[in-house]
Parts: sequence; C-alpha cells; structure tokens
Amino acid sequence: MRVLAALSGGVDSAVAAARAVDAGHDVVGVHMALSRTRDQLRNGSRGCCSIEDAGDARRAADVLGIPYYVWDLSERFEQTVVADFLAEYEAGRTPNPCVRCNEHIKFATLLDRALALGFDAVCTGHYARIVDEPDGSRSLHRARDAAKDQSYVLAVMGRDRLARAMFPLGDVASKDETRREAANRGLAVSAKPDSYDICFVADGDTQGFLRTRLGARPGEIVDTSGAVVGEHDGAYAYTVGQRRGLALGRPAADGRPRYVLAVEPVHNRVVVGSADDLVVHVIEGDRAGWYVSTTHGPAALPADLQVQVRAHGTPVAARVEHADATSVRVRVAAGLRGVAPGQSLVLYDADRVLGEATVTRSWRSATSSDEPAGSDERAGSDEPAGSRDATTSDEAAVLPAGAHP
Repeated sequence: MRVLAALSGGVDSAVAAARAVDAGHDVVGVHMALSRTRDQLRNGSRGCCSIEDAGDARRAADVLGIPYYVWDLSERFEQTVVADFLAEYEAGRTPNPCVRCNEHIKFATLLDRALALGFDAVCTGHYARIVDEPDGSRSLHRARDAAKDQSYVLAVMGRDRLARAMFPLGDVASKDETRREAANRGLAVSAKPDSYDICFVADGDTQGFLRTRLGARPGEIVDTSGAVVGEHDGAYAYTVGQRRGLALGRPAADGRPRYVLAVEPVHNRVVVGSADDLVVHVIEGDRAGWYVSTTHGPAALPADLQVQVRAHGTPVAARVEHADATSVRVRVAAGLRGVAPGQSLVLYDADRVLGEATVTRSWRSATSSDEPAGSDERAGSDEPAGSRDATTSDEAAVLPAGAHP
C-alpha cells in the first residue's frame, strides 16, 4: 500500500513510520506545520509542531530513507481547532483540542489530501488498536499499554476514516519499548520528551492565552444560593471542578473547599459549591458518532458498558438510556465527577470503542424521571483542583485555566 506517515517530530510517529516501512509499504513522510509563528521553538516538553519538531521529523525521515514533505496547515488549524477552543471556552464549555485536531486535521484534512494524492492510508503514532471484524468492517480498541492508550481522543474519527488509518504502536507493551526501538534504529528522537501542553499554548499559560484572545470581562462568583462570594476577570477562564485560583472573599459556612459547579456565559457568572455538588448520575451528549448500529436504540448496545469523560480518566460502568444517530444519554449508577459540557463522552464495551458524543449537560438524579425541566446543571472534576484533560505523546494536553505547572 501507499502510506502517508504523519511525522510530528516525536518518537512515536517516527517508530510508527519505521514499522510501516518494515511491513513493506511505500511510505512517504509528511510534517504538518500548524503554528503561524514560524520561529516558534519547542520549550522542553511543552507543545509540539514547532520549527524544532519539523527538523526532528526531517532527520527521522532521512534515517528511514523515505521522502519527506512539510504541509502548511496552519490556516486550517486556526480556523478549526483554535477557533473551536476559543468559542467553547467563551460559551462556558470545556474543550479538548486534541479531539478536535484528530477530527479536523489528522483524520479529515490530512487524510482527504492523502486520498486525493493516491495514498491508501494514513499512518500515525497514536496508541490504539484496529481490529478487522469478520464482516469486513474495522473496530477501534484500546492500546495494549493502558497508560498510553489514546482511543479516547481517536473515537471522533468515525468508521469511514478508521478504514484508512494505521496505528502500528497499538500492540506496544510500553513507551519504554518504543524508545528502545527508536534507539536501536538510530533515531535521534529516542530520548525526546513527550509533549503535554496545548500545542498552540506552548508556554502553558492557558488563562493568559484566553485573556489575550478574548479580553478581560469582570464578573461575579456566586454560591448555590446566589450570594456573591468573589469576582473574576472572565468567566471563560474557569472550568467545572476547578478549585485553585478562585480567590473567594467569603469562605464556605462549613469551612470546606469550594469548586466551580457551572460557568454561565450569558450572565458572565461562575457558580461554586462543595465537592458533593459535583457528583452526577446522568450525562447527555450530542454530535454522536457510532462504530455500531443504533437503529434499534439502546437495545443495540451492550447492557453493561463503560463510559469515559477524560483522555486518561477511569472508565466507569454505565447504562445507555437513549441512543440514536446523533445523541446519547447514559446513567452512571455510582455517580461520576469530572463531567463538563464540551468534553467527549466515549462509550466502551471492554476495550472496544462503541461510539462517542460531546457532552451537553449532566445532572444528579435517582431515576430518569427526576430530570429537572430545562436543566442545564453542570458538574465536574475529581482530579486535582483546576484540572482539565491531560494527554501525552504525539498529542497535547489541556492544562487548567489559571494554573501553572
């Protein structure tokens, strides 16, 4: 097959391309230039897709003996991933730019160009497995190394694009194995640190980036009774579950920490409450994409499945109450913390991805009939205060607004 290998400049994509060459494919390497700042340099393990990464990708292609090109996708990246990131924050939601990058760049723009040029597939360094099913379809599964699994951020790609994808690292036992293989192949990136920040916020200051793009918008921080307990410079800088950086002027009556429960962009208001207030049992999502048929609704899905709401979050047991081509509602009997509008909700049957959706709302409820009319209740994270989705390797991570590592 003619294979286009996406070379990010990291160790994962380099070893993936090498394995594609070993498999006998006709491989061409391409680096996606996503930054509009051409002199941007990588800062340690922060960011990716910098001019330094482009050089590392070129050297890896030289070692592998494959043609290498740089494609300028910066305008497309700005119009889709960055624009979506800003719009979601401004709307009070919590985006995952890695999901949007996989959707719009790696498995839309890149794959579409590859097919137009006569390539049969796109190869990347993601940690996930593709299984060929007896009926000729393909299914997406978790990687062998659970710690590096990236099926969560890949779930958005859909069945059609999965049919044209290659993930040679899906069966790797650990990242150490990948690094050893890179060293044995003479790839200089074998010891290169993983990227863990948002690639277009390479200094890690998410709040500063948002303030620069969206401007200061002072407003109130209120508790669940509506009492004003603090002020903020922009509701967009907060996320459900955040604890640090609130600077509340009035402590809680019981003296316990308070967390962000909701971001209300219409009123430019942030609502805070206790950790117990973060627990939800029902999650709804739209923009659903499925790897299985939902023609017969929930009956088409396993009775016992798992859901995950963060890239490296713990999957929890759930039951699907509603499912159609575009939406889903699940019930988590034990409750879940870490659910905010804008996050991806991914459904699994053991290690197989069944589908995904974008969270629209969640609420605490004993039964379906307990749904509050018109509810838009939001609840959030059981990660450390201020935490957002975090991802590593050839993808970036989302750090908390207002928090600095």
